[in-house]
Amino acid sequence: MDSPDFDPSQMTCPVPQDSSDTVRMAHGGGGRLMWRLIQDVFLPGFRRQGETGRDPLSDPPHDSAVIRTGDGTRLAFTTDSFVVQPLFFPGGDIGSLAVYGTVNDLAMAGAKPLWLSAAFIIEEGFPLETLKHIVSSMRSAAEAAGVRIIAGDTKVVDYGKGDGVFITTTGIGLIPEDVGISPARIQVGDKILLSGDVGRHGTAILSVRENLQFEGALPSDCGPLNGLVRAMVKQAPQALHCLRDLTRGGLATALCELARESGTGILLDESQIPVQPPVAAACELLGLDPLYVANEGRMIAIVAREAAEQLLAVMQSHPAAANPRIIGEVTAESPGVVEICNAFGGARVLDFLSGEQMPRIC
Repeated sequence: MDSPDFDPSQMTCPVPQDSSDTVRMAHGGGGRLMWRLIQDVFLPGFRRQGETGRDPLSDPPHDSAVIRTGDGTRLAFTTDSFVVQPLFFPGGDIGSLAVYGTVNDLAMAGAKPLWLSAAFIIEEGFPLETLKHIVSSMRSAAEAAGVRIIAGDTKVVDYGKGDGVFITTTGIGLIPEDVGISPARIQVGDKILLSGDVGRHGTAILSVRENLQFEGALPSDCGPLNGLVRAMVKQAPQALHCLRDLTRGGLATALCELARESGTGILLDESQIPVQPPVAAACELLGLDPLYVANEGRMIAIVAREAAEQLLAVMQSHPAAANPRIIGEVTAESPGVVEICNAFGGARVLDFLSGEQMPRIC
């Protein structure tokens, strides 16, 4: 029986607060706090004040900045840092992750990735043989993605202050003339394509980090997406309105960002979102939602309705995709909100993560 002093109306849920005077782990987790950090600190801090002319920071946020040169050539430019633990995981390592992560960000702007730089922060005492392994993995990943690593930097920090090795990569790519991919192009009626099953990367990282053994466990989906994007651009360049790769925060966070940036609603069909049984079982055991678990080789494409089946066929024939689906559409109802419907007709709203679901996954 309930205690006579127990009042259910006074129960509260300990959701992390958005306000904070210090940086927390959740600020790097891809959720609400990271979005606030970008909006409140970095964007206003780096925007030009009182200058005329186009500023890339004024564009809708995207995986790469788009820069137009004097002759009209458009370049995609991006940078990313990789701090994953463990450094080696099923299906990849920090080296291949650094290359593919940057290549994929360029590809999401429709660009052909060309060149990368790589900067290393290495902890004193780190084994040279392990470093050689990581560098070799980066070279192999660059060759697989068709890019060159042409510049870099190295710094060494005191023992105990670097956690092994951190890698920062910067990439440049060329955007074809007939391609215009941006959250600003998302339209009501567009269809949402997903390139494959979700949640693999985060599950692979967790299985090693926590020494967990999942029956039939899958390797990370870590891999390049530029070949898939190139095939889709070749098929229907004008029908590709927006692309986004699904990294920190997973599918749900990516869609929440795009709904907010485009001012449209998004309606998903949960039955069409593929989750492999080992990933679903691991998430159920650990209390995770696979829609928020990180991926490193999956993307969504928001495309014109009339070209959706055509572009889905391109995905289905490409090795970078795995069981791709049309998972939803863009709507005029509830601007900025992502809703997901289950097979029983029920619906729920997907929101940004309020805390940190899985730290250090990329």
